[in-house]
Amino acid sequence: MNLRKAILGGGFFALALLLGALNGRAQEQPQAPTDTTPKPAARTYPMPIIDSGNQQDENSVQDTTNGLQPDTTPLTGVQNATVGSPEMRHSYWVPGLQYASTIQSNGYNQPNSSAWSAYNYLNGNISLLKAWRGSELAVNYSGGSALSTNNSTQGNSYTQQLALSQTFHWNRWQLQILDQFAYLPQSAFGFGGGTNLGIPGVGGSLGPSIPGLGSDFVPNQSIYASIGPRYSNAGVIQANYLISPRGSITTSGSYGILRFVDAGSVDNNSVMGSLGYNYLISSKDTIGVVYRFSSYQYPGQPQAFGDHIVNLAYGRKITGHLALQLYGGADFATFRVPFGTQSSRIGANASANLTYGLRKGALSAGYIHGLTGGSGVFTGSTVDQVNFGGSRNLGRIWSANITFGYAHNTAIMNSMQASFPNYNSWFAGGGVSRPLGRNLNFAVAYTAYINDSTQSGCTLTPCSTMQTYNSVALNLQWHTRPFVLP
Repeated sequence: MNLRKAILGGGFFALALLLGALNGRAQEQPQAPTDTTPKPAARTYPMPIIDSGNQQDENSVQDTTNGLQPDTTPLTGVQNATVGSPEMRHSYWVPGLQYASTIQSNGYNQPNSSAWSAYNYLNGNISLLKAWRGSELAVNYSGGSALSTNNSTQGNSYTQQLALSQTFHWNRWQLQILDQFAYLPQSAFGFGGGTNLGIPGVGGSLGPSIPGLGSDFVPNQSIYASIGPRYSNAGVIQANYLISPRGSITTSGSYGILRFVDAGSVDNNSVMGSLGYNYLISSKDTIGVVYRFSSYQYPGQPQAFGDHIVNLAYGRKITGHLALQLYGGADFATFRVPFGTQSSRIGANASANLTYGLRKGALSAGYIHGLTGGSGVFTGSTVDQVNFGGSRNLGRIWSANITFGYAHNTAIMNSMQASFPNYNSWFAGGGVSRPLGRNLNFAVAYTAYINDSTQSGCTLTPCSTMQTYNSVALNLQWHTRPFVLP
């Protein structure tokens, strides 16, 4: 009961802050304001990729971006790069409602997957974009109930998702406060695939798309054997200082948590700090070097470890077309409780992120290799994780998408003790969507989730080492028209 009150209280507190900021400012207007003077542009929040024409040479790319503003995220920062963002003429907020139903086979803790059940999600959504002369605020929030038809195995739960970004500009300085929170009935790895169920806010072009935090900064949940409701949060403060027209220094600090409602999974905390240098070698290419220290703790357990990482970085951005980030280097980890006779280890760290804009769609891909908190199963794991997504317009109304993800997790202690299992987690699927009028969107999608382990793949009850979990999702998302903020 105390946990439920804490979760609900956190959601209501976030909404109270948001509504307080809007109090006295938002008002419905049947027509656009007569004052045509543009409001300050929200320059740092990219929207979904826009049809920008065919790829052209560097001298003519600007003509095909349809007014997109260049992405300004620093290469050695905490956020993934984007292909750019449209200039916003007015600040606004948009409320909405969402209903989704996922029909799915039994979960990973069941001996067989022949029975089917359903989750019905009823959510309220809100998105806000507010720009001042020297700062911008972007918020996407969704929250509601998740009602299961199989109370004996899943039970009723709640959902809350929040993405927030506050940015300040002072001459050479840029300061950002970022937060990503989620309370979900299952793993966030592939949740809501093919629909907007896993995305906070109203979605579509009206939901400010805050650049996502890199995989290193978000508590990893890529082992499906850790079951049941859980909440996670990653809060970040980042500062970027321009020391020359080509060079800048980026520093950040973050704190993350992963907590499980049911007993049997391993909670973890993470504290990270980083310092990086970025150098622009051309109008589109950047190189950098970054040092990051990560500390992982496990409440109620003696183990903890620290990880020192030094990465070289390369980035390339072509507004409206391409955003690429590559990182690679070494990491050195130390353990509070030694594994056998070893209290440290040396390994490698690497990651990559790609977004590519097509004439009628977009492609995205990501990869990470490094140490994580253990995804609720291990007290630390080594992960190789791949994500891929693609979307394409099918005529004037329909659009289609595909999603794929794979993660291989190995316990850190496996190098010294081979008795611990390895976990392979997969999700793959796709869907179609279309608007129903101006304010309603419909989507249907199928996703298969696979959990494969060298031992029994469940933390609570015995089950087979490999399980497939099928899900068919229907999603209806409605929103009002935007309300202009002064």
